[in-house]
Amino acid sequence: MKKKPGIGKMIRVHFLSSIIAPLILGTLLAVHLNGSLEVLNFLIVLITGIGLHVATNVYNDIYDTKQGTDKVNVHRNESSGGSGVLLDDPGLMSKMYFLARTGLIVALAGTIALMPLIEKSLWPCLWGLYLLSAFFSKYYTAPPFKLSYRGWGEISVWFAFGPMAILIATVSQNLGSHPFIWLLMPATGLSTSSILLAGQMIDLEADRAGGKHGIASRMGTRFTSVVYLLVQSAIIVNVILLFIVFPGNSWLFLFALIPYIFLFPKAANIIFKDHNNPDMIKKGAKLTVLIHLAFSLLLIIGFLIYIFL
Repeated sequence: MKKKPGIGKMIRVHFLSSIIAPLILGTLLAVHLNGSLEVLNFLIVLITGIGLHVATNVYNDIYDTKQGTDKVNVHRNESSGGSGVLLDDPGLMSKMYFLARTGLIVALAGTIALMPLIEKSLWPCLWGLYLLSAFFSKYYTAPPFKLSYRGWGEISVWFAFGPMAILIATVSQNLGSHPFIWLLMPATGLSTSSILLAGQMIDLEADRAGGKHGIASRMGTRFTSVVYLLVQSAIIVNVILLFIVFPGNSWLFLFALIPYIFLFPKAANIIFKDHNNPDMIKKGAKLTVLIHLAFSLLLIIGFLIYIFL
């Protein structure tokens, strides 16, 4: 008897760092600017963000399976192609819907819970972010919008895991507009986008067969490999700008570039040189995930030391 997949695989728990990192970074920035941490607010926004990301991951699996993309994907791996649980066990469809809807409900409850804890002037921003996030969560792949199938997937991912995640974290700490918020917004979304781009290069044939028109599907792997390099370079520039603009011991942020010294050259060489070889790109995609994780962790540590040094 085949073992049922665990919840962790169904919600793709190993990718939740993509939302956790910007929420922590946005909160740390707010602590730096406000001089205090609202612990309850942080816990609520963390649960809210995780709920939204779980909904996104599960809806993505549901509708990629329904629309045929996952069925023709012969290159599924831990860095791309979804969980594949519905292909192995179609009977899990109702449970997957339950998980996705629960994620949205949890996030809704978190949004409501934050209202009395923040200033009323920030309520429109809070609700705007929840509604837009919920829209992205389902309609990234679901009809009728199918953002990732219509060429809007890359922008949606960057926006959700960069500007939106940073902003909802700062709003939850009662921080309105500040130039430093805008400066912090790009990097985390770009880091998550780099994983998406590498995955698209692996899943190219399946995406084209299923009508999923990302950059790789529309422009080819050579073009996508160049975009990948530009995205990673933009992350490096963003960190350098943080170092330049922030006062005091901002050199601590530069530790986040360590994976770009030791891991990125190898990943870049694989993705640029072997852009049309899915089996080789899998190795580059795995390195890209490691870069993302190390970068996120080191930037968080840098901010923590910067604040309390």
